[in-house]
Amino acid sequence: MTSLDPQTSPLDLWLDEIQSRTFRFFWEGAHPQSGLPFDKCFVSGAPSPNIISVSGVGFGVLAIIVATQRCWISRREALERLARMLEHLARSPRFHGAFAHFLDGTTADAMHFSKKDNGGDLVETTFLMQGLICARQYFSGGTEEEEALCYRINRLLETVEWNWYTRGVDDGPLYWHWSPNYNWIMNLPIRGWNEALSTYVLAAGSQAFPISPGSYHKGWARSGEMRNGASYLGTLLPLGEPYGGPLFLGQYSFCALDPRGLSDAYCDDYLAQGVAHARINHDYCMTVPEYRATGVWGLTASEGPRGYGAFSPTNDKGVIAPTAALSSFPFLPAEAEAAMRAMLGCGRGKLYGRFGFVDSFKPKTGWMAPTYLAIDQGPIIAMIENFRSGLLWKLFMSTPEVRRGLSRLGFTSTTHGISPADA
Repeated sequence: MTSLDPQTSPLDLWLDEIQSRTFRFFWEGAHPQSGLPFDKCFVSGAPSPNIISVSGVGFGVLAIIVATQRCWISRREALERLARMLEHLARSPRFHGAFAHFLDGTTADAMHFSKKDNGGDLVETTFLMQGLICARQYFSGGTEEEEALCYRINRLLETVEWNWYTRGVDDGPLYWHWSPNYNWIMNLPIRGWNEALSTYVLAAGSQAFPISPGSYHKGWARSGEMRNGASYLGTLLPLGEPYGGPLFLGQYSFCALDPRGLSDAYCDDYLAQGVAHARINHDYCMTVPEYRATGVWGLTASEGPRGYGAFSPTNDKGVIAPTAALSSFPFLPAEAEAAMRAMLGCGRGKLYGRFGFVDSFKPKTGWMAPTYLAIDQGPIIAMIENFRSGLLWKLFMSTPEVRRGLSRLGFTSTTHGISPADA
């Protein structure tokens, strides 16, 4: 256990400690053969189910980049692990280039998320590609191993048929799922505002299978209907559902996509969107006696006593997820730090274990989740790193796919020198 004091030790030391310990989930808790991180690991140390979430792999790749940069592992160790992961991914079936939501950790076979969701999942695939693109940029030193890694990443990226997932409608939305058995029966268009902004950016930036800008404007933005513009607890929310919804909606894409200086036809400042979303979530939690009394906040999708749920100010079941506040460091640093220190002291430190913070807990009852989840542990590492150094933001925003996609969709980034493409 760390010798750091929750209340008095400097923030930078705690951020090092939390990032490095959370990284162990992706390094020590991964599948022993493939190196792919499990979807979940148990706090008790019991064997993890042999299930890999594709988005969790993407967050794991981001974690490996951060660990390499901060010298928790060597560059050679990182390359060896990533090569093993990519070898396994290359054996996995793809559905018009998209991976399934879940993979078998041993065989790489696609696993059913539900009976009729047994094919491609475009959003899971996005978060995998988001991580791999950053890895390609980071490991570009020109060695034979790094060149091989970049080649493998490009082969996976180039085969995603983004435009096929519009179901043949040029200015229609992208669709989340496709099944070889049930076709489009899930019928879930990817519409904003939610966690899938990067899906449209990568789709628009694809060389081989690009979507049209109309797909973004009429599909994702719904011709402007994704705007909110209302005030909640004194904070104006530019985009999204009332009170912002679960915090992961405004965090997953921004693990790589830099909101600083980013704007488009629907939002003047995507950093302000992230700040507003986090602020509303924080301020709501401070109206709840059991949260305010313990100094904790953060409602998002996480484990609960009755299973996984998407918790938010409009669906509050008393479950706080550490990832919600910790992944808000780029948006609300003072409030995130206060929550971090409060959670470190909860239950005499029982929330903080081998792989960092447990997935969730209930301050009122003392219940704690028995698991760590890849999709919650990963954003903690990524968003804290972006707060500290901007590393992942710099990598992602430097890539031709991302710059092309943002430009084609009409985005401006004053931070990274991106402007809208000519009409």
